[in-house]
Amino acid sequence: MINLIPIEEKKKIRKDFYYRFFVLFFIMLGLLTIVLIVATLPAYFISLEKKISINSRLEIQKNEVMPELDQQAQTELKDLDAKLSLLDKAKRNKYVFSQKVVSEIISKKITGIKINRITYDNDSLEGRVISVSGLAQNRETLLLFRKALEEDNSFKNVDLPISNFVKGTDIEFSLNLISI
Repeated sequence: MINLIPIEEKKKIRKDFYYRFFVLFFIMLGLLTIVLIVATLPAYFISLEKKISINSRLEIQKNEVMPELDQQAQTELKDLDAKLSLLDKAKRNKYVFSQKVVSEIISKKITGIKINRITYDNDSLEGRVISVSGLAQNRETLLLFRKALEEDNSFKNVDLPISNFVKGTDIEFSLNLISI
């Protein structure tokens, strides 16, 4: 079959097709938008009416006079508030050996250090003492671990006995931290 349509006519037909396609696309998009708006309008008006109703009820309740509490109820409330504040103060002053202290130690651990045990002792003379035992690959990694713990503000003293440095490699160490 021989193609008898000239190239310019083909380009014009293709251009007309794209114009018709985009016009139809935008008309459909407009119709879809109109349908979407019409479909959501009832829900919008219902929610708007509920909001107005709730706000009016809230204003009515705000304007109502609240009954006065009697003297006995007020003294009981003050007594309960005092007890709760006392418990809150005790809870804030209590030191809890918790995930915070352990995570501080673990975050300072470097490669070459293996921690086997962490213990806590509340000594009346020294304070809160945390003992860390483990295995260090060599002296340098042990010194770096001690240095990292000394730089942490959560601990005021890091005690690493010199006896831990007898071996050169695979050092079993035990250090004591005094917590703030």
